[in-house]
Amino acid sequence: MSNAEAVATFLVEVRELFEQIEQGLLDLEHRLDDRALIDSIFRSLHTLKGSGAMFGFEALAQFTHHCEDAFDRIRKGEAVATSDLVSAILAAMDHMRAMVEHPKKNHGATSQKLLAGVHAAIAKALPGAGEAAPGSVTWRVKFKLPTNALANGINPLALLKEMRDLGPCEIVASDREIPPLDQLNPTECHLTWVVTLTTNQPRSAIEEVFIFVMDDMSLTIESIDGHAPSEPADASAAVAADAAASNITGEQPIAAAETAGSRPAENRTGESVRVPAERLDELMDRVGELVIAQSRLRQLAASSQDVALRSVSEEIERLSNELRNTTMVLRMVPVGTLFSRFRRLVHDISHEIGKTIELTFDGETTEVDKTIAERLVDPLVHLVRNAADHGLESPEQRLAAGKPEAGQMCISAHHAGSEVIISVKDDGRGIDRERVRARAEQQGLLAPGAAIGDSELLQMIFHPGFSTAQKITNLSGRGVGLDVVKRTLETLRGSIDLSSTPGKGTEFSLRIPLTLAIIDGLLVRVGRGRYVVPLSAVEECLELPTEMDLRSQGRNFISLRDSLVPFIRLRELFNTGTPPDRHQKIVVISTGNDRVGLVVDQIIGDHQTVIKSLSKLHADVATFSGATILGDGSVALILDVAQLLALGQWQEAQMRIAG
Repeated sequence: MSNAEAVATFLVEVRELFEQIEQGLLDLEHRLDDRALIDSIFRSLHTLKGSGAMFGFEALAQFTHHCEDAFDRIRKGEAVATSDLVSAILAAMDHMRAMVEHPKKNHGATSQKLLAGVHAAIAKALPGAGEAAPGSVTWRVKFKLPTNALANGINPLALLKEMRDLGPCEIVASDREIPPLDQLNPTECHLTWVVTLTTNQPRSAIEEVFIFVMDDMSLTIESIDGHAPSEPADASAAVAADAAASNITGEQPIAAAETAGSRPAENRTGESVRVPAERLDELMDRVGELVIAQSRLRQLAASSQDVALRSVSEEIERLSNELRNTTMVLRMVPVGTLFSRFRRLVHDISHEIGKTIELTFDGETTEVDKTIAERLVDPLVHLVRNAADHGLESPEQRLAAGKPEAGQMCISAHHAGSEVIISVKDDGRGIDRERVRARAEQQGLLAPGAAIGDSELLQMIFHPGFSTAQKITNLSGRGVGLDVVKRTLETLRGSIDLSSTPGKGTEFSLRIPLTLAIIDGLLVRVGRGRYVVPLSAVEECLELPTEMDLRSQGRNFISLRDSLVPFIRLRELFNTGTPPDRHQKIVVISTGNDRVGLVVDQIIGDHQTVIKSLSKLHADVATFSGATILGDGSVALILDVAQLLALGQWQEAQMRIAG
């Protein structure tokens, strides 16, 4: 591996370490006496420090050392974990990220300021300050590293230095196992070290020097003065078990990956392989091209009498579908990776606005396409901030309303067919309809006194510049946010539903497709053109009788099971210039509670749709969300369900006003 590749690997691993440490700190804030969490955070900080030094990030290593030292003092019982310390280390974590992202920048002044905060927090957490230190014990430590230790990046001198930091020690190296010169491999390690160490630290402090190589080395630690403090007999086993438990993804942290020797074959089960996201995107593009080619082959085989050709076509179609499904699974990530970052956001917001907020998650294992997950970050940030600032009351207001002092916020996810629904729900004050209406009338969005449904009234808050906040804060009040959420959802071919009960809370539900790459569609014909309707939005198909069509001229509504559903004549919308077919069809599409019918000339059938983006020249064409290539090489446009639903709702509103 080249140096550039090694650094790139380090950057990937170190970001995972940042996430692991941050989540541990957020958990610790609620369980300040959790020894397992304290040990886990310490080990991660230790790994971060060692990895930074190994790959040339010396400033990061030195800065992290102070944070590691703070947790070391907690582990040793010299201090206790406090909320102030957690907050100080979280702020330090943000600085560590900046040091990794901008290694050439001078971070000295910021580092000193943050470390002063860490030291002040740890000073306040010293209940036993001034007490006598425990008595010293002399230990004999004998260890031999695996022969491939040097090749794997283990530095014996660094281990010995850590031993010296524990107290006065005498070090003797044994060369008895070094092979003859003609058989010696200079990259192999054959030395054994015997260290006589006198320290007031416990045995576990010695074990932690070797925490990342303990599984592959020979190590014995014994007291030689008979005064060793009592410790759990399985202390080393507990350390090893905690280290294994902290690595739940099956991928080793960088320090472990660089320093560990060969592992037993049974431990390789479930290992992961890191693949750059760009390669997955390329693979998905190739699969898309294969799907298009397979569609053309199926069309040729259908028009041929060659039985062998049809057989091959069916086999290729089966393999193509399996490859498509496998590739899509590779792109899927659990939304839990997305949700976890909001714990820190809520933590910071609650401290900023003085509200106690309890954040819970549901459905973290629900999977969604990685591209969608990345693009959902900003919308969810807006919704979480909105819920914290607008939705949840202050502790005093909640107590006066008979609610618990801590506000409840839940982010959940679940599958619904070929869609994923992600909800942000709070138990706050709910949306004030009167204030929304007044603001809408003030901005000219609604005529004074006009009749409007509750759902449409709530949707007003998604208009650009709309805000009911009475004052501008760092979080909200400028009317920027919810309109961005809606626009982002529409670019993802999704939608957003809103429900709110005064005094009980509000829930935003984001409906998004599982993937943006390949979808199942319904192929229809309008005039001479062919179009694709996303199958996930299709509710039902029915025939439009000629007499009903004639009766509904100028009304554009049909009666469907005792309810009126607006419909759009796509031939008029697209200005096809051709007469309608004798037997027209209606494709009823829906999102949430909204429905609209699309009048088409012919329903051709289902179609596996590879989505292609429209050019910049067509960016203002709101009716279409993309295009696809059909089996005969022609292009079919993909209908934008959200825009068509909005058009249907507008028609319904016009009818209501006229009526």
